[in-house]
Amino acid sequence: MAAHRKPKQRTLTGSTARTAFTLALAGAASATAFEGTSVAEPALTPAQVKAKVDQLYHDAEVATEKYNGVRETVGDTRESLGELRDEAARRTERLNASRNALGSLAAAQYRTGAVDPAVQIALSSDPDQYLERAARADRAGDRHAAAITGVRQQLGAIDQLRSEADTKLANLTSQQSDLKKHKSKIQGKIADAEALLSRLTAEDRARYAEQDGHGAAAAPRANREAPRGGAATAPNARAAQAVSFARGALGAPYVWGATGPSSFDCSGLTQAAWRAAGVSLPRTTYTQINAGSRVPRSQLAPGDLVFFYSGISHVGLYIGDGQMIHAPRPGAPVRVAPIDQMPFAGASRPA
Repeated sequence: MAAHRKPKQRTLTGSTARTAFTLALAGAASATAFEGTSVAEPALTPAQVKAKVDQLYHDAEVATEKYNGVRETVGDTRESLGELRDEAARRTERLNASRNALGSLAAAQYRTGAVDPAVQIALSSDPDQYLERAARADRAGDRHAAAITGVRQQLGAIDQLRSEADTKLANLTSQQSDLKKHKSKIQGKIADAEALLSRLTAEDRARYAEQDGHGAAAAPRANREAPRGGAATAPNARAAQAVSFARGALGAPYVWGATGPSSFDCSGLTQAAWRAAGVSLPRTTYTQINAGSRVPRSQLAPGDLVFFYSGISHVGLYIGDGQMIHAPRPGAPVRVAPIDQMPFAGASRPA
């Protein structure tokens, strides 16, 4: 019988109980951590925050240039779609006119009893009338056949236009979707940067505001009105006008996607400056670098476009003596800055 007795349960007392309780708490804490309790992010130094913010703003600028490019494509596609629809409408009007003409011809045949032209000619006893009717019927037949052929051709052309318009519309829808994605990405990067900046003290935020968001401070205020020495001269009147416009834009806020007149992004500023000089530039940094002729860094002149980073994601307007005017980033208005504060990628001189 002893072999069938229920095992006696033992209670934990003293140090054994305390050890078991500690282990239970540790296990519960571990389980909670695995269930998703976040671990506090380590504190960042002001220098680390600034580095992260610089990178976020740079990423936002890359996305901004892509956004600008897609938006330009959307505009071109929408314009092309409008032209196709207008042409289809014009051709439809001509088609309706041709159909009305055919309808009039058919009605005329019905009124004459739909008698075959050859029979009508044969019924004529007057030789001169016979020849006249024969020539007239032949011409009418040719016109009838040509009208039908013309209608068929117009129908084919309109179908082609409508097919092209459908394709353009599908492309436009896809481009608009891409535009929304780029916009969301830009807004996310800027929001992340602003959240990081909020961790800094007021003094550190003020110090960062004096930076361009590219890892370097802006040029001193004394250098924001004219290049040192004043010796730099624009190569032509148009370049001088572009520089003059950029100087007039100093202090204007940075707004991504903006091309003026009261706010700009980096490529929007250079485009607006040269537009004021009567020169049309493409919208994005990676297309502006191919506008005009390339210029080596050693031969830069006021008005030249200077580009930065391997992806050609930033541009400024050179004003001489190693300085440029550019739109740096959100929160940093249009200002003068040294061109050596960012990795130089190339320069071009608009024609």
